[in-house]
Amino acid sequence: MNFCQACAVRNRAICGDLETGEIDALNRIGRRRKLDPGEQLLWEGDDAVLVANVIDGVLKLSSQTADGKEQILGLAYPSDFLGRPFGQSTPYGVEALSEAHVCVFQRSDFDSFARSHPRLEHKLLERTLTELDRTRRWMVLLGRMNAEQKLAAFLLELSERMAPATCSTMPGVADVVELPLSRQQIADVLGLTIETVSRQFTRMRNEGVIDLPSRREVTILRRELLEDRAA
Repeated sequence: MNFCQACAVRNRAICGDLETGEIDALNRIGRRRKLDPGEQLLWEGDDAVLVANVIDGVLKLSSQTADGKEQILGLAYPSDFLGRPFGQSTPYGVEALSEAHVCVFQRSDFDSFARSHPRLEHKLLERTLTELDRTRRWMVLLGRMNAEQKLAAFLLELSERMAPATCSTMPGVADVVELPLSRQQIADVLGLTIETVSRQFTRMRNEGVIDLPSRREVTILRRELLEDRAA
């Protein structure tokens, strides 16, 4: 079955600019894979055997420090590309935080396909530059923002990146966000303590900016105020 034809993120993924015949050829070298929460897709430092495109779910990118501690480098959302094409080793580990589906390719097959399809190579370059911009913004978030700004910016990013392709209230955003991380993981991502994260959640809820129906769900009540908090 040509799973590319029914792919929910096809128009946003790196294969979005390919023509039908090219999509069919790409489909022949890829396969769908389901990941359970906690299942590892890539291991830091291993040979770069696989690359993948996220179809749904959220995954974390992480690295191990010299003393063996995990450092979360970022999150991968639907339509994000994972792995290192044209590279020899995997620069980070990738683990599913929620149930996820990915489109997986052998790196050597994908490299050969990309070399012979300039539109895909161009899309890879665009995606790489976008990730570079996102990394720079992340550095500002971690290095310059206070705790309130960090959490507000994080919630806005989740709202934008996890929104469906069409949204009835506001295209491109979601007002109800399911958190893919625990409070401790959010603290690790933002460089805060779990106590600080919990206090900021409670403060925003008490001030009517968000609601917290459960520990894994956030409702954005006043987006403009959240944007102000994110500076």
